[in-house]
Amino acid sequence: MTLAEKTDAPIQGPAHANPATAPRIQGRRDFFEYIDLGVKQASGGQLMAQVMKTKKGLSEPTGWHYHTCESQFIYVIKGWVDLDFETGESIRVGAGESLYIPGGLKHNETATSEELEILEVAGPSELGTVPVDTPPGMKG
Repeated sequence: MTLAEKTDAPIQGPAHANPATAPRIQGRRDFFEYIDLGVKQASGGQLMAQVMKTKKGLSEPTGWHYHTCESQFIYVIKGWVDLDFETGESIRVGAGESLYIPGGLKHNETATSEELEILEVAGPSELGTVPVDTPPGMKG
């Protein structure tokens, strides 16, 4: 059974993107360039996929926040990013590694390599960011 048959959604086609034609879009952070891979439109808003590239390395932590989505997945293509989580975990995600972040999980990006490139996928496609206070026992 296809997605359209399950949800009464219109039949959708594939989304193909390449470096020459994929549009640059406004994103959450000033230090990233965001490249839209066309998945939001092709999936009727059920999924979002984009590539994020640093314009410059992270000069200060992003601050504690969570995302308004059901799930977020990243795959690091180049470089690394350090993240702290409200669970007490600190994780460095490097090239060739991935990380799944459930929606609503508070986290803080604390550092990145000078060059960083990440594939980010989230569902549903609207990935809002909500700043929060530093969780008890965590560093700001």
